[in-house]
Amino acid sequence: MTEVGIVGAGPGGLAAGILLANKGIDVTIHERMDRVGGRNSYLEKGGYKFDIGPTFFMMPFILEEIFAAAGRNLHDYVELEMMDPYYKLWFADGNSMEPSFHRDKVKESIAEMNPEDAAGYDRYMQDNEKKMRYTLPVLQRPYNSFGDLLNKDIFRLIKVLNPQRSLWDDLGRYFDDDRIKVGFTFQSKYLGMSPFNCPSMFSILPYTEYKWGVYHVMGGLNQLSAAMADLFKELGGRIILESEVEEIKIDGQKATGLIIDDELHKYDEIVLNADFSWAMQNLIPNEKRRKYSDSRLDKKNYSCSTFMLYLGLDESYDHLKHHNVFIAEDYEKNFLEIESDKVLSNDPSFYLQNPTVTDQSLAPQGHSAIYLLVPTANLKSKIDWSQEAESFKEQMLDLLEKRAGITEIRNHIKVEKMITPEDWNSQMNVGFGATFNLGHNLRQMLIFRPHNDFEEFENIWLVGGGTNPGSGLPTIYESGRITANLVAKKHGLSYSFDHLDTLEQKFKEDVYQHLV
Repeated sequence: MTEVGIVGAGPGGLAAGILLANKGIDVTIHERMDRVGGRNSYLEKGGYKFDIGPTFFMMPFILEEIFAAAGRNLHDYVELEMMDPYYKLWFADGNSMEPSFHRDKVKESIAEMNPEDAAGYDRYMQDNEKKMRYTLPVLQRPYNSFGDLLNKDIFRLIKVLNPQRSLWDDLGRYFDDDRIKVGFTFQSKYLGMSPFNCPSMFSILPYTEYKWGVYHVMGGLNQLSAAMADLFKELGGRIILESEVEEIKIDGQKATGLIIDDELHKYDEIVLNADFSWAMQNLIPNEKRRKYSDSRLDKKNYSCSTFMLYLGLDESYDHLKHHNVFIAEDYEKNFLEIESDKVLSNDPSFYLQNPTVTDQSLAPQGHSAIYLLVPTANLKSKIDWSQEAESFKEQMLDLLEKRAGITEIRNHIKVEKMITPEDWNSQMNVGFGATFNLGHNLRQMLIFRPHNDFEEFENIWLVGGGTNPGSGLPTIYESGRITANLVAKKHGLSYSFDHLDTLEQKFKEDVYQHLV
């Protein structure tokens, strides 16, 4: 029987593990932490529970399909709640916008700020439905050679790519008001990129929200990985926690196993779910790597990082939504500070999750489990977080009082956890502290991104945000499906990269009626 070893029990590794185990392959996942999920795991302290990373669940049909492939229903494992509104955008001038699944509500929210821009929403949705139809099939295929680019889906997508336009410029075709443009471009943070540099094709990101909804998973999005782990084990897979891989054993150009506690565990195939740049620099000796040597990795473009605060507060804050995005007064300057100047901002944009307005299980009754995310420069900057962390934390607490209306916040903190870009690197094994992995510029996508069938060595397969199709939970799940299909194909098992029939059905459905 074919034996597969997976490094890391993150979403990509779990997705691949489920699909491979369902095909009768012997699969073992080695996870260095004491729980599954990686950045999709959780922190728990003093009765407060926080998702570490993702807090928006979108395009649930991808994970539904993975569960269905194993004969299971995702909704038997987790409870989803559609957000309405999805989130609230708080602008520095006192205005706000509340995106929703309901088109009339969205247009009303836009019209309150700029009546002339409301009509642009319908044109945006119409154009991006076409773009999404062309894009999604492209993101569900492997690109391991230039020949893989020669397919009808790529040719159709080229017609709508417009690579000469940035995401910001593209939204200018629909909206005149910069605040409205912000409402349809801040999602580029999922890619760790500025909308002023992000390719225009990613106008599909807000479209996925408006088309299929934004969901909370009761108990936190970490429950998605917990459910996947349960299914994987039901299918006969093994997860070994606190099992840290020290090195991927390479003989010649072929991977033969994993070294754990100085002992070699032999596997026919290795699926690498660790952060790509960190894994290259720490799990495979530099002298064995050519395309992804340390010096070449250093020249790659990486996403921004994030400064995180997880706060357990002994008050509830019903004036805040579940998801809140606070926009800097000078939005463009803030992105320049992150991407080019690489300095800390005195007026940053930030995301604030207040999930206990939806899910009181995350904190003691009447308390709040607050999650703060501030996009910052990655570790290629000169910021010394050992010197700056505390002062930046105090600055953000002041902003939470001033902009989020959390008065006397310091008097209400019962639990506190801070993660800086340096912590992402040293504690969470995230290369360069780049929380969203390799950048998503056109030179680092599809064939130009590290391949699912890893090009440096035989028997190594990649899943996660550092490979095709990219970062974000839906695409990471898709990377697991792509890789599982490639491994199955190699070993003569059934596989398919064609999900067009199910895609057509998803476009016909306005929403999952059982969730509304």
